[in-house]
Amino acid sequence: MLVIFSHLLLVVAALLAIPVAVLFFEIIAAITLTREDRSVRSGHNYRPRVAVLVPAHNESAGLQPTIADIKPQLRGGDRLLVVADNCSDDTAAVAAAAGAEVIERKDLCKIGKGYALDWGFRHLSADVPEIVIIIDADCRVAVGTIDRLTTVCALTHRPVQALDLMTAPDQSPINYQVAEFAWRVKNWVRPLGLKALNLPCQLMGTGMALPWEQICSINLASGQIVEDLKLGLDLTVAGRAPLFCPSAVVTSQFPSSNEGASTQRQRWERGHVGMILKVAPRLICLALARRNMDLFAIALDMAVPPLSLLALLTIGTGTIAAVASLFGFSSAALIISATSFTALLTSVFLCWLKYGRDILPPRALVAVAPFILAKLHLYRRLLLRGVPQHWSRTDRN
Repeated sequence: MLVIFSHLLLVVAALLAIPVAVLFFEIIAAITLTREDRSVRSGHNYRPRVAVLVPAHNESAGLQPTIADIKPQLRGGDRLLVVADNCSDDTAAVAAAAGAEVIERKDLCKIGKGYALDWGFRHLSADVPEIVIIIDADCRVAVGTIDRLTTVCALTHRPVQALDLMTAPDQSPINYQVAEFAWRVKNWVRPLGLKALNLPCQLMGTGMALPWEQICSINLASGQIVEDLKLGLDLTVAGRAPLFCPSAVVTSQFPSSNEGASTQRQRWERGHVGMILKVAPRLICLALARRNMDLFAIALDMAVPPLSLLALLTIGTGTIAAVASLFGFSSAALIISATSFTALLTSVFLCWLKYGRDILPPRALVAVAPFILAKLHLYRRLLLRGVPQHWSRTDRN
């Protein structure tokens, strides 16, 4: 029995070392290999016809600024389509008044962003664009983003992901700054490292440009709460792995209410962890069988848990291994865990030095440990109770 425990502990420590290594190499590549983004400076003058698709569920309060950002970036023949999906407010009226083309969907048996996207694609199929760009209804779109996404997508014939950032509300608690930094690590630094290594990135749900002919082969009509992850994986399996375009930028804001922020984190992290457990092992095996480096890179990247969870698992495994070694067990698991923790701490610190000091000053670093420990309650809640599976608007009040 003791031998089995020792071997099991070693296996757990070794498995955790894999996502830590992936995170470490992505961050180091982003810091040391990143060059200026020249993907849109090609001199290519052709600009294909674009449809910007905005799925919206009860978003009347924040939809108008999003439309105002998008409309000036459109050219003749382009379309801006808002899908008012199962709305109980005046989202459709607000979108129409702002100058967008609007369709409504009412089906309480099929709730989810994937269903809204599928409805929008069906509507667009009557007058097919060359490229569809998906923007969430609560996002701000930086000037030039539509052109940059379109150009890269047209030149490469591959899906393209913009830099998707979230910001903390004004005068928010310090834990929001920690969350904003963690978001930068996930959605900016890690994709930047993959780009530097000539590898694809994951899709992030908003700021996504997709060639029309590739959309037809993907089933989007689902209530999957991490539809962006699923879409990126499906496209990669089909041989069209997404590319990262950091010069195209979309931003949104964390909810200001504690309840809204907690619900949002639970939805994201539950979906992500579920994909790791259900999909990652199969995709890694498929990538190895096909000798597909793009799929292998995407699968490994997806297998990296949320930063707080990865830190908690690494520390917890190391603590158990340390206690076990005191009672005469093999120290191999302790050595692996200690190495993993050192690599994790080093990579995050280097990432903070280059990409995080403007939002997380040195005096705020003391909040990192309490932020991670507070996540224990979130993970316990996910384990015991779960969160709603359907698409729901985040409470931002």
